[in-house]
Amino acid sequence: MKPPHPQQRSATVVDVAKRAGVSAMTVSRVINGNGKVRAETRLAVNAAIAELNYTPNVAARALVTSREVRIGVIYSNPSAAFMHDFLIGVFEEASVMGAQLTLLGGQDGRPPPPEAIHRLIGSGVGGIIIAPPLGESRVVRDPIHLAQLPMAVVGGYARDAICVRIDDRAAAYDMTKHLIGLGHRRIGFIIGNPGQSASEDRLAGFDAAVHEAGGIETILVQGDFSYTSGLLAGEQLLDIDHPPTAIFASNDDMAAAVVSVAHRRHLSVPEDLTVVGFDDTTAAVTLWPPLTTIRQPVRELAAEALRLLTQEISTSRKVRHPKCLLGHQLIERQSTAAIAG
Repeated sequence: MKPPHPQQRSATVVDVAKRAGVSAMTVSRVINGNGKVRAETRLAVNAAIAELNYTPNVAARALVTSREVRIGVIYSNPSAAFMHDFLIGVFEEASVMGAQLTLLGGQDGRPPPPEAIHRLIGSGVGGIIIAPPLGESRVVRDPIHLAQLPMAVVGGYARDAICVRIDDRAAAYDMTKHLIGLGHRRIGFIIGNPGQSASEDRLAGFDAAVHEAGGIETILVQGDFSYTSGLLAGEQLLDIDHPPTAIFASNDDMAAAVVSVAHRRHLSVPEDLTVVGFDDTTAAVTLWPPLTTIRQPVRELAAEALRLLTQEISTSRKVRHPKCLLGHQLIERQSTAAIAG
């Protein structure tokens, strides 16, 4: 089964910066005509803008400039690498829009206290971005909805909000097919945070590929997207009498933890054990061997959420909440190998 094609989206300042090989702040200077920018740099940025057909949201930017709109960002993710990329994406797009950001953090994937959420709502923010895994938390969303503030949910589903995500099911399906294609017939899978749609979708994609192939033995272990849960899950999977030849962790932090467990047991990755992750955060490339993983465009997801949110804030009439699906990519590195023989 071929995964659905991702919906088209408008280019963001992050896309332009990547294409031109400069920072988002430099793109902002070129667009706004502020600051000193070398001629060749200006040409590269303008070429990237033309190639990507990038159009700055003039209405939203004018609103931000004239009213000094502030955007709240609520986050609480156990993966420091994920949050690093997410916040960079938000800050870079905000620098172009001229928006001010107010951050409110929780701990270890749990929402901030209700009184803190109410203070943020009452502080004069024009809208709120909710980072995963909080996008589906009613504790977070309900007071924002009651206050009739626009909100954007990243990596989750919500009827009352802008939603920006990837097709987690299709991405996990692709990775599982890759492992099966390498000859693995006994595969461990570490499930993400319970009750989170991304976790459910990634497990569904894994199951779909396994059932389609037939003859695959699977061992499921619960995690919560944290490195610590990956250590515990790795120990469980490698303690059984016939351990898996490949382990697919639902994010890079848990996959990195599995690699650590394997090294402590004097197992070679990937010769003795193949390990793959999900997200393609910095955690995927700061260990040896670097991880084969699914690239989720975290910075672009965050930037697109801010762009759509400012667009909604700039529209006085009630708008239909957009659902934006970005693409994913399987990145093959040195943590995978085919079964010998």
